[in-house]
Amino acid sequence: MSKLMISVTHSSDNTDKATVGFVVANASAASGVETVVVLFVEGVRLCQKGFADNIHETGFAPLKQLMGDFVGAGGKIWVCSPCFKKRGLDEKSLIDGATIVGGAKAVEFLTTGGSSLTF
Repeated sequence: MSKLMISVTHSSDNTDKATVGFVVANASAASGVETVVVLFVEGVRLCQKGFADNIHETGFAPLKQLMGDFVGAGGKIWVCSPCFKKRGLDEKSLIDGATIVGGAKAVEFLTTGGSSLTF
């Protein structure tokens, strides 16, 4: 089975990149590819309930919907632990489907046949 990791490094600071990352993730998951979105840097803010609610890039579905569709299709959302901690985010406010992970998890995914894209 093919594997794709999509790194999303933006949230409200660049809503276009955050949105397109999840558009591609949905296309990948719908194609039967094992797909993981890893939220890094400012992207980790997307793991908090309510944060993506008002992000809607023209020409795309709302980001909250894209994220929900991705998880509904079996996609996984991993959240960079050091990035999460640096921003003082709340573990109790994680969205459904999000898991806080260390860098070793991403390395393992990639070194066992995964490809990567970054937005």
